[in-house]
Amino acid sequence: MSEVYAFIEAEKTTHHVALLCRLLKVARSSFYAWLAGEKARSARKAADDALAHEITVLHLASKATYGVPRIHAGLRRLGHRVNRKRIEPSCANAASAVSHGAGARA
Repeated sequence: MSEVYAFIEAEKTTHHVALLCRLLKVARSSFYAWLAGEKARSARKAADDALAHEITVLHLASKATYGVPRIHAGLRRLGHRVNRKRIEPSCANAASAVSHGAGARA
């Protein structure tokens, strides 16, 4: 649905929002609610990117040996209060980005 709202956002300079919403069969209030939430979504994306960077730094500093529990503890020591479930995807991405040559088990 966000693709529809993004399309309306892109085309609102050439057509009325009411017309676009009617043609695409979406409520105009829903479009404006999506538009109001854009700031929050971009802030969350920036926070996620910063957290992913911190996780990558901790993972590389541990020579790719730390898992989610130790990364979580390291983030808490640094003052970040995040749930372990939010850390797991970033840990998986950090682990896949690191070469598993010397430290990998067969």
